[in-house]
Amino acid sequence: MRRYAVLTDSACDIPQEMAQKHNIDILSFTILLDGKEYSERVDLDCEAFYTLLDAAQGMPTTAQITPMTFAEKYAEYDAAGVEELLYVSINGGGSATCANARFAAEQYAAEHPGSALRVTIVDSHTYSMAYGRFVLRAAEKLAAGAEMSDVVTYLNDNFKKVQVVLSVHSLKIIKRSGRISAAAAFAGELMGLRPVITILQGETKVVQKVRGDAKVLPALAGHLKTHAGEAAPYMVGATKNAADRHGDARQLAKLCEETVGYPPECIFHLGAAVTSNTGTDAIALIYLAE
Repeated sequence: MRRYAVLTDSACDIPQEMAQKHNIDILSFTILLDGKEYSERVDLDCEAFYTLLDAAQGMPTTAQITPMTFAEKYAEYDAAGVEELLYVSINGGGSATCANARFAAEQYAAEHPGSALRVTIVDSHTYSMAYGRFVLRAAEKLAAGAEMSDVVTYLNDNFKKVQVVLSVHSLKIIKRSGRISAAAAFAGELMGLRPVITILQGETKVVQKVRGDAKVLPALAGHLKTHAGEAAPYMVGATKNAADRHGDARQLAKLCEETVGYPPECIFHLGAAVTSNTGTDAIALIYLAE
């Protein structure tokens, strides 16, 4: 029986219980805030990080997962007899983590020529459950006996179509992080304008501007109706303060169901790594674009 493993990183926002159910390993990003380091999912959960960030004096930063961390993980899998490892990464255009995983895989193979471990790395070109959902599906397919090459094709095909549409009350953290480049060019916060931002294949765009927080949820639901494929599954993600500013994720889920005629697959929390780059008032939809 083929021995395989599925690995991803904590920006995937897969709920921990789902990761455990599907035997998915998750490497944690390190969050630096007010002179302290926190390992996502190890030192704090979503709610704890929201509280820390709201009370922080400075701005959060995320540290890439290093080649050494990947090399150590590869060695663990090799020692356990794993022959095929699938790693699905955060957007390689926004983080050096994917490149670090590739470098470590090449070095490990060169230093261990007798190893049976084969490492396959897929760049999701996106963030949060936009790739977390497909990591879950990939794990299901491998558990059912699918070939690794077929799973990689499945992932790459879907990563070309999966889109994030999001909005925030304040662009302070997004602009500082530089992860969502379109936000840096947005003007109008002082006039009460809120951006509707899309992420597709690593490219970000401000596709709409709405006046006031009350118009954010209808704009997101309308975007879903216009741009999602027919009966395309979708998910709703939010942070704690999104409820205060825009209405919570349940409200958005209800509005989307009324708009497109069917409910979301799930509602989830945006994790610490993602929130470090959006702030604690983000709300988002994830779906397959036409």
